[in-house]
Amino acid sequence: MTKSALKTVRNDMKTLVKDAQELFREAAAATGDKADELRSKGLTMLEAAVEAAQNAQAVAIEKGKEVAARTDDYVHENPWRAVAISAGVGLLVGLVIGRSK
Repeated sequence: MTKSALKTVRNDMKTLVKDAQELFREAAAATGDKADELRSKGLTMLEAAVEAAQNAQAVAIEKGKEVAARTDDYVHENPWRAVAISAGVGLLVGLVIGRSK
C-alpha cells in the first residue's frame, strides 16, 4: 500500500468516525424509532471503520513481510556488500550523533 493510499484510508477513517459520532449525538437527542435508526447507522459506520482499519493493517503487515524477505535474500546473496552498507550507515549515524552533542 502506498503512502497516498494509506493517507486516503486514514482520511476515510476520520470521516467515518466523525459521521458516526454525529449520528450518536443525534440519537442521544432523539427518541423512539428515530433514535434506534440513528444508533444502528452509527454502529454500521463504526463497523465499517474497524473493518477498513483491519484491512489496512493486514496489507501493511504483508508488505512488511515482503520487504523483510527481499532484504534477507539480498543479504544472503551479497553478504559483504550488506556489511559495507551497514558500516557506512553506522558511520553516518555516528557522525550525526557526535555533531549533535
